[in-house]
Amino acid sequence: MKFIVSLLLLVFQVKFSTAQTETTYAEKLGYPKGAKIIILHIDDMGMSYDSNIGGIEAMTKGVANSCSVMMPCPWVPGFVHYMKAHPGLDAGLHLTLTSEWKDYRWGPLSGKPQTPGLTDPEGAMWRGVADVVKHASADEVETEIRAQIDRAKTMGFEPTHLDSHMGTLFATPAFIERYIKVGIEYQIPVMFPGGHNTLIAQELKNTSADMQMARAVGKKLWDAGLPVLDDLYNDSYSWKPTPGIYANDKKLQAYKTGKYIEVLKSLQPGITMIIMHCTNTTEVFEHISDSGPTRRGDYLAMMDPALKKFIEKEGIILTTWREMMDRRRVQ
Repeated sequence: MKFIVSLLLLVFQVKFSTAQTETTYAEKLGYPKGAKIIILHIDDMGMSYDSNIGGIEAMTKGVANSCSVMMPCPWVPGFVHYMKAHPGLDAGLHLTLTSEWKDYRWGPLSGKPQTPGLTDPEGAMWRGVADVVKHASADEVETEIRAQIDRAKTMGFEPTHLDSHMGTLFATPAFIERYIKVGIEYQIPVMFPGGHNTLIAQELKNTSADMQMARAVGKKLWDAGLPVLDDLYNDSYSWKPTPGIYANDKKLQAYKTGKYIEVLKSLQPGITMIIMHCTNTTEVFEHISDSGPTRRGDYLAMMDPALKKFIEKEGIILTTWREMMDRRRVQ
């Protein structure tokens, strides 16, 4: 969601020395100089059956190539069982500290006695980021992060990376510090744009000084042996076509594919992660969330041969968190 990146300014207050990145992290990982590298990343795996099917199809039949899983959610076993039967998928943890829907909810894996600040009056996680900031301590956040990693490992799922549902881990310097701390400790890459950050700077109208602070965080991760993104695009959730387009799959696919092509045309050299939510919606999903049409549009775009053709024509290279970490180990 858009506010993931809108919270980065707060993240930059973390006390790291500033550093300027002259060489892209893509080059440092051995990708060709000047190359445009992308991760087409699907959030919210495990959230629902429809989310699982849409994400799996977008990765196995379409051009999406990475995803992350919401470990507290009901359909996690369904996705993890599929992943174990089909090894090689690039799947991380979509670290989840909120439960935003009205009637479809989940609670912290660490349990209310350990993390009461993460639990709302219904016994689920808070619906919004602001409530997590208001009620939860950084210690509780770290406890829940570890619980979600532990569940994954217990299931035989070794995550390729960590990122943050609804951007909650970017909401305060203390939260981001724990996020980075745990990633470094477990040697699991963490989603953080620490390079030139061109698309983020355009979205937030950030200054050069802001970007230097972000690059300092990237340097800390790199120095700890983890790969780092050069840029991040996270605005696709806000694309709003007319209702008539939503009602027609062909028109929705054409609209969303066109929007993704616009983003790809704007890329600068380096590794850019592009976030989306691919869902093959059934009649059930509308009872979970009203975001179904947006998510279905992402799914249709990733399945569109026109998008694959554009990526190939432009010479854009697809990568994954797994591949980046493999490259980082030999640098």
